[in-house]
Amino acid sequence: MTRHSLLCPNCRRLISRDEPSCPYCGLSRPGASWKVLPLRWFSVFSTHLVPAIICTNVALYILSLLLRPPGLGTSANPMTFLAPSDDSLFLLGATGYIPIGLFGRWWTVLTASFLHGGILHIFFNMAALAQLGPFVLSAFGAGRFLIIYILSGIAGFVLSYMAGVPLTIGASAGICGLIGAILYYGKSRGGYFGDAIYKQAIGWVIGLLVFGFIVPGINNWAHGGGIVTGILVGYLLGHEGKRSETMLDHALAGLAMVSTCAALLWAIVQAALNRLL
Repeated sequence: MTRHSLLCPNCRRLISRDEPSCPYCGLSRPGASWKVLPLRWFSVFSTHLVPAIICTNVALYILSLLLRPPGLGTSANPMTFLAPSDDSLFLLGATGYIPIGLFGRWWTVLTASFLHGGILHIFFNMAALAQLGPFVLSAFGAGRFLIIYILSGIAGFVLSYMAGVPLTIGASAGICGLIGAILYYGKSRGGYFGDAIYKQAIGWVIGLLVFGFIVPGINNWAHGGGIVTGILVGYLLGHEGKRSETMLDHALAGLAMVSTCAALLWAIVQAALNRLL
C-alpha cells in the first residue's frame, strides 16, 4: 500500500507526502527522498550508536597493542596493565601539546577520544558510556547525542592543549560532555524526575573531581572542558522535551561523524604505513 503521509524531516510533525511545503515549519518539498532518508537513517542508527562507539574504542585499543606489543612489566599500578606504548598512541592520534604544538597534528582532538592507556582505562570509560549513553540518546536524540559527545571531546582536548598537557587520550572528555548534558536536562526538566536526574549528575561530577585529584595522571582539564561543553551544547540545541531534532541537527551530526571517521582512518593509515616502513 502506498504511504500518503510522513513525518516532516525538520519539525517531525505528521503531514501529507505531497505537500509542497510543511504547513508547520515551512520546509519546502518535505517529501523529497534526500530530506526523508537521513531522518530514517538516524532513527535506525540510534539503537546501534552506543555499541558502535564502544566497538570502535575496543578495536583501536587492540590495534594500539598490536602496533608495538607491550611487555608484561612489573609496575604495581593496575592502571598501567596492558598499556600501549606512547609511540603507538602517538601514531594513532593521541593529542596534547606535543602532537599539536610540536607536530601540528590538530586533527588529533578528534581521534584521541577513541584511544586508551590500559585495560582498566578502557573498561571504566566504556562502562560509563554504556550507562550514560542510552539516557542521553533518549533525551536528546541520536543527532544531538553525536554533537554533544564529539564536541565535548574536542573542547576538552583543546583546553588540555592550552593548559600544556603534553600527551593525552581517552573517552572521558566526551563522557563528561554527556554528564554535562544530563545536568542541563535535569535542571531544565524540573519536577521530581528532573531534580532526581540533576542530583545524580551532580554526584557524578563530585566523584570525578575527587577521583581526578586523588589518582595521578588524570586529565582534569579535559574533564572540566567536557562537562562545560556538554552543558552549553545541551542548552543551545535543547532536548526532546523542548523540541524534536531538525534537519540542521542531523546535518551537524553528520558533519561531526564524517570528520571523526576521516581523522580515525587517516590515523590508522599513517600508523600502518609507519609500522610497515
